[in-house]
Amino acid sequence: MAHAKAGASLPVPNVQALAQTWHGSGEPMPVRYVRTEETSAGEVVAGCAIPVMDLSRLLNPRLSEEELANLGFACQHWGFFQLINHGVPDEVIQDVKRDMIEFFKLPLEAKKVHAQVPGGLEGYGQAFVYSETQKLDWSDMIYLRISPMESRDLRFWPTRPPSFRDSVDRYSAETAKVTASLLRFMAVDLGVESERLLEAFRGQPQSMRTSYYPACKQVADVLGLSPHTDATLALLLHVNDVQGLQIRRDGKWHAIDPIDGAFVVSIGDILEILSNGRYRSTEHRAVVHPDKERISAAMFHQPCPNTMVGPLPELVKRDSGGARYRSMGYIDFMESFFAAKGRRSHMDVLRIY
Repeated sequence: MAHAKAGASLPVPNVQALAQTWHGSGEPMPVRYVRTEETSAGEVVAGCAIPVMDLSRLLNPRLSEEELANLGFACQHWGFFQLINHGVPDEVIQDVKRDMIEFFKLPLEAKKVHAQVPGGLEGYGQAFVYSETQKLDWSDMIYLRISPMESRDLRFWPTRPPSFRDSVDRYSAETAKVTASLLRFMAVDLGVESERLLEAFRGQPQSMRTSYYPACKQVADVLGLSPHTDATLALLLHVNDVQGLQIRRDGKWHAIDPIDGAFVVSIGDILEILSNGRYRSTEHRAVVHPDKERISAAMFHQPCPNTMVGPLPELVKRDSGGARYRSMGYIDFMESFFAAKGRRSHMDVLRIY
């Protein structure tokens, strides 16, 4: 697909191995990772309490109306929320967590078996590296296309640990159910037919990015993941419960304390556009811990490749100001997203003033 080529990165050193050798060498931090100017820009607020949604309340006819109002508030004013009582069996979550941790424990050469290839995004490596001089994130990742099945390239799917593929399969099926429920409730909140958003996401294509952030004593000098928005709806799982996610709100960075067993849900750019600006996509970043590694897994739920990304006509009709974003094909949208390295600026190109 075209957007994979657009998101392809140049090969860079493995950060996990770099951290192990650099920490014991006494050498200064490699200059491409030093980002003190960025990390010190903007106040950081600890212990941010983003809205918490309860899927069991949304599904309960007696409680749904109140919880639906809470969902609308979270989507409109935060662009993030934590989702509890989501119904994904704990065994499924624990299995995928275990296998992600085991994969990143493998020797570097074993992980490199699944390395990205030139011109591709999928596999083990890094994203958004387009030049030999740009600053780098203090993280490694493995990116996989999960659904539909025919989009998978099994070269990039780890066979160690042996249960990896099965646990990701079961996890993707469960998160697809959760996302379908959320999209139905979001449609109701927006005042359109309950299946309306699912039409854009029909078949619910999925991809998953699992990120590994090595510990770093010089936390004030590095960024785990550069500030960005998500292109589309994401369910984030904190694999080993180490905090690191920060969202930008009112010019400040707010550190999110994940609730055990919850998903952190990011609305993403496409839902902001489909909602004609009612919902918001929020910029966020990841910081690293001085003593502990951090692992997180984001499951992205995407529109179909032939979808037009634009405001829903029924919402445009209802808004006196008309469409607030221009429409474009999904593939073109993703090329714009990757060209901007996920920065919020790419949305400015689509906004109609």
